[in-house]
Amino acid sequence: MTESVSCFHNGKPFLLQVSIRLVSLTLFYNEAKLIKYERIVQHLSMDRYLPDLKKISLDVWDHPVFRENQLRVEILRLDKIHPEISGNKWFKLKYYLEKAIRANKRNLVSFGGAYSNHLLALAAIAKLNGLNSTGIIRGEEPPVYSPTLSSAIAFGMKLQFLSRSLFDLKKKSASIYETDDNESDSLWIPEGGASYEGIRGAEEILSEISYSAYSHICCAVGTGVTLAGLINSSDPHQIKIGVSVLKGTRGLEPMQMSWIKNPSAIERVQMIHDSHFGGYARKTNSLVDFMNRIYTESGIPTDFVYTGKLFHSIIRIAAEKAFLSGSRILVLHTGGLQGNRSFAPGVLQF
Repeated sequence: MTESVSCFHNGKPFLLQVSIRLVSLTLFYNEAKLIKYERIVQHLSMDRYLPDLKKISLDVWDHPVFRENQLRVEILRLDKIHPEISGNKWFKLKYYLEKAIRANKRNLVSFGGAYSNHLLALAAIAKLNGLNSTGIIRGEEPPVYSPTLSSAIAFGMKLQFLSRSLFDLKKKSASIYETDDNESDSLWIPEGGASYEGIRGAEEILSEISYSAYSHICCAVGTGVTLAGLINSSDPHQIKIGVSVLKGTRGLEPMQMSWIKNPSAIERVQMIHDSHFGGYARKTNSLVDFMNRIYTESGIPTDFVYTGKLFHSIIRIAAEKAFLSGSRILVLHTGGLQGNRSFAPGVLQF
């Protein structure tokens, strides 16, 4: 008799085809309970539906502004690893999945808006691992769901819509559910994976490439988890640039200082707060035109929530001489291309 079991080794996923025999293994669970397992692994195979990190590539981004200022810019194509669990989402969620499996949690619960890449990735991860999922959605239920929410439902996610005030209260109480309700079969995950497990995963992004030669590492910032992971894992000499996609942020916001292992590393961090194009998930005709132009010139697709704004900001500050001549710049493509499904046909050229 065989069954499939999702497992991790060194933080990387695989699917075990398990052949069961009567072999008793005794493990401690929650430091109090003894559980007996009667399983022995006889065969191991990789599930093709899990994110494939081998698909990550480094693509040179050529642009007249970069040539004029003698800059070498490369795109870390994290978007290629999976159509839904793409970009930084897998890295931010994989240790929550591991935690859920180890604690025998059957339902993954998290928070987000109508265009949340995080919730869609969570729904896909849950479905592929035989788990349930619940999305707590910011705002009243709309008459027509966004393509993102429709896709999450297709993966089996249950949605709960809350007013913005109730949504914020629910988010604040999520840690209480997690710590005080150990008997629940649900694992509560902060929005964007903004906790230890998410940061731990984000710290592993750079391990997929040789990164020490870069002078700058750039990413879009929604919760700040990815940026925190880059700060914690990059070399001290490298400048980290975060482009906030939120309106009204300042300083290091929305990233939290408590996430940074070495406070002195903040001296090499730069935040850009004026490239949000009106706020989170907002877009303008000029942004859409820019996304089409970048695709025509480079063949690299972007999304309007994160990477389109990031790419636009990098070109702008390069034209403003923000980078020294000879700088080598790494730009993270954090995925989220599925959000472009909200465009009418023909608006985007990709």
